[in-house]
Amino acid sequence: MIVTAAVCPHPPLLFRELSGLEDVAGDLREACLSAIASATSDDPDLVVVVGGAEVTRRWDERLAPDVAKFGTTGARSAGSGLPLSLGVARRLLDESRWRGAVELHSIAWDAPADEVTSLADKIAARDDSIALLALGDGSARRGDKAPGYVDARAFPFDEATGRALADGDTDALTQMDAALAEELMVGGRAAFAVMATAVHRTVGNKAVVHEKGAKPRATVLYQDDPWGVMYYVATWQLR
Repeated sequence: MIVTAAVCPHPPLLFRELSGLEDVAGDLREACLSAIASATSDDPDLVVVVGGAEVTRRWDERLAPDVAKFGTTGARSAGSGLPLSLGVARRLLDESRWRGAVELHSIAWDAPADEVTSLADKIAARDDSIALLALGDGSARRGDKAPGYVDARAFPFDEATGRALADGDTDALTQMDAALAEELMVGGRAAFAVMATAVHRTVGNKAVVHEKGAKPRATVLYQDDPWGVMYYVATWQLR
């Protein structure tokens, strides 16, 4: 069963070696490490990571991130390492000194509801205690230098996502407008939906919470768009 959940973003700059002499993502990285420390503080049996990628599949936990795929001063690698979201998660878990078991799952960026539900149900049905880590970004259209330039619709969309994370609102995260999310280059829509669906299944279990339908205790540690992309760091405690 899921006992905690956390959300972190996956900008390549969380790989420290990509930011040169100045650690431009230091504050964001510290927030992510704090979230992971909180999520694993009760020593769960397993950390399950879900991150957006091209396809939905499980990945070999022994794979390391191929950082040169995502940014370098030299030639970029076309290697076969983990996708960005899972590579960032793997690095953050290593830096947080988590040494327990890990499962890595990617969910397709455009995954339909049944695909989201299928993965969420598999995670929620487990008997062991699970810390669920969802890797995903908000919109990438929040500024002149953003990957998608500026789209005014990004601001209310991201504010709604932030409120859902702060409120532990599983319904809001599962009901995000998939078409609009794609137009706004949202990198976390499917991963957030998997997390929310799995948590919703879990909070209906009276062995986990005292009152059926109770919301998780939610804390947002970071919400900002330093490079025109909205990043969230949050934790949900389920018991």
